Amino acid sequence: QVQLVESGGGLVQAGGSLRLSCVVSGVIFSTTNIDWYRQAPGKARELVATITSRGRTNIAGSVKDRFTVSRNNAKNTVYLQLDSLKPQDTAVYYCHAFLGYLNYWGQGTQVTVSS
Repeated sequence: QVQLVESGGGLVQAGGSLRLSCVVSGVIFSTTNIDWYRQAPGKARELVATITSRGRTNIAGSVKDRFTVSRNNAKNTVYLQLDSLKPQDTAVYYCHAFLGYLNYWGQGTQVTVSS
């Protein structure tokens, strides 16, 4: 019932930008906190951004100067803007919701940054 659908990934050269989208259904979106995670090959999944139901944001220190997170409640969508991309940003990016002690994940979208 709860569904998170991501889009926006792709191949970009270093220094480029992408905007990732996560469309959420099956929940009252305006009351839901959404996270962005990423997982690179050979590395653990890491939290990169959070946006609360009231729009408060947190960005991981490693990317805080380059990534921003926002939401459009009318569209049930959360965005992750990736700027000044580096090869080390290459990963599968996932959106995530934590609802009633259950975790919900999108399918992931691949971001590949070439040097």
